Amino acid sequence: MTLGLPKKVTIIEVGPRDGLQNEKSFVPTEVKKEFIKSLKNAGLTEVELTSFVSPKWVPQMGDAAEIVADCLDGDTRDIVLAPNRKGIDRVVMTDCKAVAVFVGVSNTFNKKNINKTTLESMAELKPIIGELKEKGYFVRACISTAFYCPYEGEVKPEDAVELCRQFVEAGADELSVADTIGMAAPHESYELFSRLKTEFPNTLLTAHFHDTRKMALTNIFAALQAGVDRFDTSAGGLGGCPFAPGAAGNAATEDVVYMLERIGIETNVDLEKLMQAVKIVQPHLSRPIESTYFRLNAETVK
Repeated sequence: MTLGLPKKVTIIEVGPRDGLQNEKSFVPTEVKKEFIKSLKNAGLTEVELTSFVSPKWVPQMGDAAEIVADCLDGDTRDIVLAPNRKGIDRVVMTDCKAVAVFVGVSNTFNKKNINKTTLESMAELKPIIGELKEKGYFVRACISTAFYCPYEGEVKPEDAVELCRQFVEAGADELSVADTIGMAAPHESYELFSRLKTEFPNTLLTAHFHDTRKMALTNIFAALQAGVDRFDTSAGGLGGCPFAPGAAGNAATEDVVYMLERIGIETNVDLEKLMQAVKIVQPHLSRPIESTYFRLNAETVK
């Protein structure tokens, strides 16, 4: 019984990048590599490895080049985030062929994040996306603050849709639409993703929920009802955003996989192996793992 929902869902694991970027203590590079390889061993076929950002602003990602050099393989879509031309130039020097770019719907959030307005960011990114597509890259567009902004409050759905449209017209292969501060309600999730599915039927559509108010699973279920079959999640519920005050971690991969499998939706993710991956990084984190599945089952995993 699948309640009319998708029969299969793709999980995009963002723990190594979005999950670790806000960690206060530097996670050793070798630990990150082992974490990534264990996540892939659990069956995750799309993974955000790292990001090419300034080590001055995000020290955790200072080892990006080494991570990419050692963790690429032909069995997974390995994604690297780059916020600007400088970051893209660094990605092009590697063998990675999938790039994530990001822009906030909210101007204030975007300014605090990358010191550009949304309009300025898109003016820079549109030609870059065109260049990447000409070179055969997969381009993932991450849409931040699609529901609410920590500075401006509620975001108009039409503004989120318009930003998505600009990315689609520029040639993006995927839209990852985020509830950055974890404030969306299920009806808002359903309405926005229903509209996006209708507007952009030929573009991969991914939902990205943070669990700040413990609403991530309900929002994911609402997005499933809207026809979404791709979700960003983070092993252990790791994450947060340094430019979104109060934002908690992402939806925990293990909690999402457990929910989906329980309602008959295939994920191809091995929960026990996933838990082993979380245990690799756990001793190096500045905060405890809070996901429900991990809390209930950690002691049974070797």
